[in-house]
Amino acid sequence: MARSIPIIDVRPLLEKCEDPRMGEDAGVLEVVRQLDKAGRGDGIFYVKGHGIPESMCQRVRDVARRFFGLPDEEKLKIKLSSSTGFRGYQTIGQNLTGGRPDKHEAIDIYKVVEPGTYGAVGAALEGPNLWPDNPADFRPLIEEYISAVKELSKNILRGIALALGGSPYTFEGERAGDTFWGMRILSYPGSTEKIVEDGVGCGAHTDYGLLTVINQDDGVPSLEAMNRCGEWIWALPIPGTFVCNIGDMLKAYSNGIYESAFHRVINNSPSDRISIPFFYETNFDAVVEPLDFCKEKTGGVAKFEPKMYGEYLLRKLHATFGIKY
Repeated sequence: MARSIPIIDVRPLLEKCEDPRMGEDAGVLEVVRQLDKAGRGDGIFYVKGHGIPESMCQRVRDVARRFFGLPDEEKLKIKLSSSTGFRGYQTIGQNLTGGRPDKHEAIDIYKVVEPGTYGAVGAALEGPNLWPDNPADFRPLIEEYISAVKELSKNILRGIALALGGSPYTFEGERAGDTFWGMRILSYPGSTEKIVEDGVGCGAHTDYGLLTVINQDDGVPSLEAMNRCGEWIWALPIPGTFVCNIGDMLKAYSNGIYESAFHRVINNSPSDRISIPFFYETNFDAVVEPLDFCKEKTGGVAKFEPKMYGEYLLRKLHATFGIKY
């Protein structure tokens, strides 16, 4: 099993991603081979050649750091609660993983949901995102970044769809053509003492959706993933790359061919760490179940029961914030 995390140059995939015959291109097929190997391994990989300028990634980390450096009363103007559609700012310890408080501050952002879009089941996530007035450039920078990373995620998933043996458009249309994306902007405080697991920045977990794309601070090692040998391996910051990990819904669609990455964050650095994971999810109302061509590769029997993604997400969010569902 992998002792380190693979680095995949996705440029050949992105150059052909609008070509319906992309699956016939030798460069694309090499990227697809590497994505398949990563999915069948530990479910986590780096991407380079992704086309998003490093300057943009740095600017969004910088504007996040400026926000988190503000006085508490300023940050709490956009405080998250169940009445804000689970959007907004959270203090250290407000977010729970496995029922235990995480050591980070955060802002949570989701696709905007107009009232009535998903009926009663989606009512808890209705509403706009909460944007701070300060820094003044926070919203335009973040919205520009979301647009870029959402497009990148869609195109990586075209490669993953080919890797599984399907059409490059498998994760579009009724499955994820109207992705219920989300993004977290996180600040993990530095520490002058070695943090043990009890003081973990974010407890060990898998992500809910299809694919997570992480923009993390350079020079602050904190993110770890567990390989299939049960060993924790570092996802060290590498300039010019994103860390990508597979989520629970992609594992289910693949009927377990691909693994959702089990990961955690422990910041033992004296420096604060900014991390910005973008979550590319299915449609809110998608019913997720193993794909037929994946079942054929795994004995013909579905290993996962059908689940409506929006209901699954809401159960997870209520647990994350200690709110009864």
